[in-house]
Amino acid sequence: MIGTDAPLFGRVITAMITPFDDADKVDFKAVEKLVNHLIQNGTSAIVVSGTTGESPTLDSTEKKELLKSVLETAGNRAKVIMGTGYNDTRKSVEASKEAEKLGAHGLLVVAPYYNKPSQAGLLAHFGEVANSTSLPIIVYNIPGRTGINITSETMIKLAEKHKNVHALKDSTGSVDQTGEIAGVARKDFRIYSGDDYLTLPFLSVGAAGVVSVASHIVGSQIKEMCDAFFDGKTDKARELHYKYLPIFKALFAAPNPTCTKYALSKTGLCKENLRLPLVPLDAQQKAALDQVLQQVAPSASAV
Repeated sequence: MIGTDAPLFGRVITAMITPFDDADKVDFKAVEKLVNHLIQNGTSAIVVSGTTGESPTLDSTEKKELLKSVLETAGNRAKVIMGTGYNDTRKSVEASKEAEKLGAHGLLVVAPYYNKPSQAGLLAHFGEVANSTSLPIIVYNIPGRTGINITSETMIKLAEKHKNVHALKDSTGSVDQTGEIAGVARKDFRIYSGDDYLTLPFLSVGAAGVVSVASHIVGSQIKEMCDAFFDGKTDKARELHYKYLPIFKALFAAPNPTCTKYALSKTGLCKENLRLPLVPLDAQQKAALDQVLQQVAPSASAV
C-alpha cells in the first residue's frame, strides 16, 4: 500500500502554461512573473513543457530555455519537473537526459500517444526512460489524449521494477483503477490526480495531491483543500471542493490551456496568445468564463 505524504514534490504541482508574446515567441518576462505568482499561491512544484504548456508546438531549444528560466526563477522555492514524453522512445530518452543535465528535479513522461503500444510496449518504453536517468519520474496516464490506458497491472510492474518511477499522474477518471494501484504498489510510490475536479475523490483512495491547471487561478485554495483533507477536516475539504468545482470545470470548457490563458490575461500575468492549432475563446465563451470567475473567485481578476 502506498503512502500519502508528499515529501518530494508536495501536494500541489502546477502544470504551467507557456506564455507567448504577440510575435509568437516565448515571453520570458511573463514566465518569471508567472513562476513567482504560482509559488506565492501554494504551488510546490512546477511542470515545464507539459500538455498545458503546449509542448507539441515548442521546439527543443524553446524547451531548454524554458526549463532554465523556470529553474533560475524558482530557485530553492519549488521543484521543477520537465515534460519529456514523446511517442518515440529515443526522443523521450534524449529529452530526459538533457533535462537531468540542465538541473531538472524530476520528469513527467506521458504514455506514447497515437501509436497505441501494447502493455508490453508501455513497460519497455518507460523502462528505457527510467534506465536513462537517475531523476524521479512521474508517469502520466491520460487515455483521452493518448488513445491508450496504462493498466493498473502495468503501472504496478513499472513501479516495482524501476525505483525512480516515483509517481503516477492519473487522468483516467477512474477512482477504481487508482485504488487498485494505491492498494498494491510499493510504499514509497505516489499518486497525483491529473484532474482538478477529481482531486478530492482521488485523495480519498490514496492520492497525495494534484497536478493542477486550476492552481494558476486558485492555487492557495486548492492547497487549503488538500491540507484540510489530510488534517482530517473532511467537511472543510468538501466545502472547498464544492465551492471551486465550477472553476475546475469552466477551465476545460475549451481545449486546454485556452481558458486558463484567458483567465490569466485578465490578471496581467500574461497574454492569452496561443499557438495554432489552438485558437482563443470567442466572445460568448469569454463571457461564460468571466461569469464563473466573478462568482467563485473574484479576486482572481486582481492578482
